[in-house]
Amino acid sequence: MTATLFAVQVLNGLQLGVLLFLVAAGLTLVFGVMDFINLAHGVQYMLGAYLAVTFYGLTGNFFATVILAMAAALVLGLVLEVIVFRHFYDRDHLDQVLATFGVILFLNEGVRIVWGASPLSYPAPEILQGAIPVMDGFGYPVYRIALIVAGLICALGLWLVVARTRVGMLIRAGAANPSMLSALGVNVRQLFMVVFGFGAMLAGFAGVMAGPIFSVEPGMGDGVLILAFVVIVIGGIGSIRGAFLAALIVGLVDTLGRSFMTDIFKLFLEPSAANQVGPAIASMLIYVLMAGVLFFRPTGLFPAPGRA
Repeated sequence: MTATLFAVQVLNGLQLGVLLFLVAAGLTLVFGVMDFINLAHGVQYMLGAYLAVTFYGLTGNFFATVILAMAAALVLGLVLEVIVFRHFYDRDHLDQVLATFGVILFLNEGVRIVWGASPLSYPAPEILQGAIPVMDGFGYPVYRIALIVAGLICALGLWLVVARTRVGMLIRAGAANPSMLSALGVNVRQLFMVVFGFGAMLAGFAGVMAGPIFSVEPGMGDGVLILAFVVIVIGGIGSIRGAFLAALIVGLVDTLGRSFMTDIFKLFLEPSAANQVGPAIASMLIYVLMAGVLFFRPTGLFPAPGRA
């Protein structure tokens, strides 16, 4: 293990954590405010990436692509809410799981029909290409640093909205006690639409930003969805602060574990045994972390008020 390699993996972990936060933030709000299990949140991340492919092909401008793809992700999220999801708010969680799983299958096949099954991509903007020297002989890609910065700005903006605005006050009240909020005369259905659309837009933005780094392909949101659920369980349902901190923790633990776990086991095991045990343990680390958090803090590290 070298200092340079460790620094690279820390930055990669922060980048993964930021992407997870953008997905998990909308998911935790939807789950916290609406008590709705949306397994289709991962496909909204995927749709954001595919929409970016389309808009980049039309405009050739990355920044215009970001704006257009986010707007389209918002519209598609609201369409799904009206056509499918709102009919399951008052149903039990099993019905919600089955309905949203059906949406996953439908949209995964839909993108295969529209865009094909082959991986697609689009480049980062020219201004964000190249690398920034971080240590002697080591440069980190500018685009990845920009992604981290953009995610941190989004986290700050989202916190200000939730903590300092009237809409945020209603969202926090909905997460704590939606029945009382409805009894006070608030249009909870309209609030649900705002929360759902905003969550879909955040997931779409994450997909747009991930496109120049990862392959854009059907099913790309499935793995991200699993990690996002781990994030909201660790951070606390309905908590933006919890989602942010947990996303960074999960991103760092997963990245560093996969990079160094084999080397750590080589300190006290034969190389052949370490090569087998290391990757297996590394893939389990975030779930072990989640189990540990649930054992000591069943409601998560930073649960929303009313859920502690």
